Amino acid sequence: MLKIAFHPIYKHPLPEGHRFPMLKYELLPQQLLYEGTCDKNNFFTPTIPDNKHILSVHTESYYQDLKQLTLDKRAARKIGFPLSDILVEREVIIADGTIKASEFALQHGIAMNIAGGTHHAYTNRGEAFCLLNDQAIGARYLQHKKLAHKILIVDLDVHQGNGTAEIFKDDASVFTFSMHGKSNYPFKKEISDLDIALENDTTDETYLNLLYKTLPELIKQEQPDFIYYLCGVDVIATDKLGKLGMTIDGCKRRDQFVLETCKHQKIPVMCSMGGGYSPDIKIIIDAHANTFRLAQDLFF
Repeated sequence: MLKIAFHPIYKHPLPEGHRFPMLKYELLPQQLLYEGTCDKNNFFTPTIPDNKHILSVHTESYYQDLKQLTLDKRAARKIGFPLSDILVEREVIIADGTIKASEFALQHGIAMNIAGGTHHAYTNRGEAFCLLNDQAIGARYLQHKKLAHKILIVDLDVHQGNGTAEIFKDDASVFTFSMHGKSNYPFKKEISDLDIALENDTTDETYLNLLYKTLPELIKQEQPDFIYYLCGVDVIATDKLGKLGMTIDGCKRRDQFVLETCKHQKIPVMCSMGGGYSPDIKIIIDAHANTFRLAQDLFF
């Protein structure tokens, strides 16, 4: 059975001007239930994880500043959301959703988190709506539990996974692959193990041909026993924070290729949703829902 992490705190309302990015977390589970892709049994509720899992990735001083709301003003501004107890709790619960979904992926081949993909969080700071790096925390959890050894992070959000690249820059046991818009945020990029920077208005054909060529070779080269997939839908041409030229169908074909490759290679895959900021919420929901539809069709 496909297992999906979801908690009501995911849809935590923000002050006026910040609410739109949260709306998809309320509507996406409703859509999946309405159309019959999932039922209530597919969803599980994450909780507060042991602090040691957070501290396997993030510095204690940074995590304490988050929990006590004592970040300096400049650091808080870089996060982009007004800092609050419930926002920090939300991020911690998202991390637990990815930890638990990682274990479900080992059992069933795949598992999902409705939220997550917080790849701009560094070891000692947050940026761009990301406080804690959920997939980095999940990767460390699996390694510490000896449930996985070599991990591949496939980050196909339109923005480079700069925080993830920094966290694992000196760690050969986690390979970071980011395929992103060349001129998108972050404007000063980190160095992933493999970066593919795309020009503005990159089409489905160009994007997919690059992916078709790169991912199988990367898996052959690195021999991962677990894959984290960050499947942001901000690669679509309508996205107001992206600059690529992909269609919803192209985004779906991207997801299909990644998931089919994982299944064919018998490598468990855990998916975090990442970004999606098209002005029309229906486009965001449909593009994200495609990933769940594919997971059900391909694995179950």
